[in-house]
Amino acid sequence: MGVTVDEFLAMVDTLPETRQGQGGDWISLKVHDKGFGYLWERTETVGLKATIEEQMALVAERPEVFEIQFTAGRFGWVVVHLDKIDADELLELVTEAWCLTAPRHLVEAHEAAIGLTTPS
Repeated sequence: MGVTVDEFLAMVDTLPETRQGQGGDWISLKVHDKGFGYLWERTETVGLKATIEEQMALVAERPEVFEIQFTAGRFGWVVVHLDKIDADELLELVTEAWCLTAPRHLVEAHEAAIGLTTPS
């Protein structure tokens, strides 16, 4: 169990039109100039956008893995400890953060490309 910083960044690279920016002690993760996550390499933690309900559930279920970062509007950002999470779960969480932020047409195109939607 556990995900390295490089493995996490490789996950982010699978999501269309993402961009990384240096923010001092952190790396910001954006899609269409809107943030969906942050990486703090020094502490090997990431902050990811989630719904408030998801934030609360994650922290309540496994406080050793997740922490509340902050809330903003209808979103609750969660801190994830990379050394305490498996890759599949982290990929799901980072993809969800991206989906909450990316334009609808980009999300639909990505889901179709990976086979999550059925043809109309």
